[in-house]
Amino acid sequence: MSKAGKLDQEEKEMSFLDHLEELRWHIVRSGLAIMIFAIVLFLNKDFLFGDVIFAPTKSDFWTFRKLCEFGNWIHIEALCLGDFPFELQSRQMMGQFMMHMTASFVGGIVIAFPYIFWEIWRFIAPGLHIHERKISRGAVFFVSLLFIIGIMFGYYIVTPVAINFFATYSVFSEVQNQFDITNYVSTILTLVLGSGVLFQLPIVTYFLSKVGLVTPTIMRHYRKHSIVVIFILAAIITPPDPFTMIFVGVPLSFLYEISIMISAMVLRRKKKEEALIKQESND
Repeated sequence: MSKAGKLDQEEKEMSFLDHLEELRWHIVRSGLAIMIFAIVLFLNKDFLFGDVIFAPTKSDFWTFRKLCEFGNWIHIEALCLGDFPFELQSRQMMGQFMMHMTASFVGGIVIAFPYIFWEIWRFIAPGLHIHERKISRGAVFFVSLLFIIGIMFGYYIVTPVAINFFATYSVFSEVQNQFDITNYVSTILTLVLGSGVLFQLPIVTYFLSKVGLVTPTIMRHYRKHSIVVIFILAAIITPPDPFTMIFVGVPLSFLYEISIMISAMVLRRKKKEEALIKQESND
């Protein structure tokens, strides 16, 4: 191999190693952000568990209070649920400690998510073409916004509905519901994080429409198939009951319709840009 070839190969190898080094520091900074928030939450376990994780088990939770206010407004007292039986147990020696660690870590991810995605975007953006950067402008804001909306939906809507349903459900009066803390916390985290991820559907549709992989015609044609897939995903992230699955599936179906509108908007803009380019070339 010639000296020039060796130099070119070394430059490529160094460039690749430089990219790896840069990626490593993005990951390190993201990990530090998660750890900082996780430690703060770990040290404030009364707030984490009393005011956040166990809050949906109480009748004075925000969702139940608003539901009761709505019931009083329409004169349906049954919507004021009142206290419902809910007992938690820890059947494993390290159960409470592990759930404390897990809840703190996941909470750190949720809080640090906008920064984490910003770090990821800082690594990806320099490799994009100019037109790709233009179409992805505002990606960090909208991805973070939809994630937060999904988290709030999962926490304030899906979670209390699921908890109330399972806490009050009984096959026989002598059977008592006593839930394990490991199963409870895992269910809460799955519902909340799953909702945050699934709410990224409009963003995914936007980018796929920009690159031409998705069109509103295709989405309308496969609407029925997509709704089936949506409810399957809702069944995966929710407990195995149809009531909670519907509570997740219906809003996601609504997001799918919004995604069709976004795809149509993207297509209209592309056609306008192509028409302008054609007009300029003719002139």
